[in-house]
Amino acid sequence: MRLRKKLTQQQVADECGISKSLLSKIENGQTASAIATLSKISDVLEVPLSWVLEEKPEQDLVLLPKAKRPSKIGDENMGYSYELLANRSQYTGIEPTIIHVTPKDMNLREDTYTHSQDEFIYILEGAIYLLYNGEKHYMEKGDSAYFQGSKPHLFVPVNNDGAEVLTFFITNPMD
Repeated sequence: MRLRKKLTQQQVADECGISKSLLSKIENGQTASAIATLSKISDVLEVPLSWVLEEKPEQDLVLLPKAKRPSKIGDENMGYSYELLANRSQYTGIEPTIIHVTPKDMNLREDTYTHSQDEFIYILEGAIYLLYNGEKHYMEKGDSAYFQGSKPHLFVPVNNDGAEVLTFFITNPMD
């Protein structure tokens, strides 16, 4: 997270009132630290303390069978629902998701979205119009696109079959 925010160890250490050496040891798991120190670090990095305290080991492989995945989330009347395919690692900025685009007659969404992540999409089923930055692009099964989420965009259903869109939300570590 420190690297994503383009902060040096010295900058974070100075803001927290600790030595650069101590911060390095904390980052590398070479020392335990007081909650107060970790709280200061979380404040500087603008992340919840629970994120810093989380002791889940980074795993080489995380399997998430469909039966154990939470079902669709969201309000279909707003144009989509989604399934998170994997929990985003605290060390990477990629969040794989399936977006279920609501069939045309049920879709009430007209306003575009923006967010800070880049987005890669691949049409799994059906067809959509990708409204992106004021332009309308027809996309069907097998088509893909990569775009900046900070520009206004929306998936619009082409018909009443709806669509499934494999989406990767990508947090740019340079942002």
